[in-house]
Amino acid sequence: METTDTTQTSSTPFPNIPPVIESNDSEYLDTGVPSTVAIAGHPLHPLSVIFPIAFLAAALGSDIGYWLTHDFFWARASLWLIGLGLGGGLLAAAIGLSDFVKIERVRKRTAGWVHLILNVAILVLSLVNFLLRLGDAESRIVPWGLLISLVVGTLTSASGWFGAELSYRHKIGVVGAGSRRYP
Repeated sequence: METTDTTQTSSTPFPNIPPVIESNDSEYLDTGVPSTVAIAGHPLHPLSVIFPIAFLAAALGSDIGYWLTHDFFWARASLWLIGLGLGGGLLAAAIGLSDFVKIERVRKRTAGWVHLILNVAILVLSLVNFLLRLGDAESRIVPWGLLISLVVGTLTSASGWFGAELSYRHKIGVVGAGSRRYP
């Protein structure tokens, strides 16, 4: 006769490796903290980051396209993509900053600070990349524009990881009734 163990442990099923990955049992077991900027309970920050990420990733692709072909189309595309990524990134940053300021749980987690710092670096580098190309979209792509786009792409991936840590591990910006303060 088989028996099943239905006892629940109070330990998260995730590793706890501060400062890279932090787990907190009470956060894992609570319902989560809703975002401070939402429509009908749906958080806007995850929605607002989609286009800036896509634009900045596409800018890296168009920089590579220019590097391989020297076709001015790719230089102009990169300028537009970086500009749109920067504009959308500023909107996403404003929404994310609201959660950072108003939800103490975000500020108490390394993932919150790393996510913030990486995103500020991404915006600053994107502004530099945009201004570098503004007068002459073509001549500054290789090597500096391409290098900055590569760094921005790498930082965007890392920042996305920490943003997901906040959402999925610490349950921030989800539907729930958890405390905005540190649990």
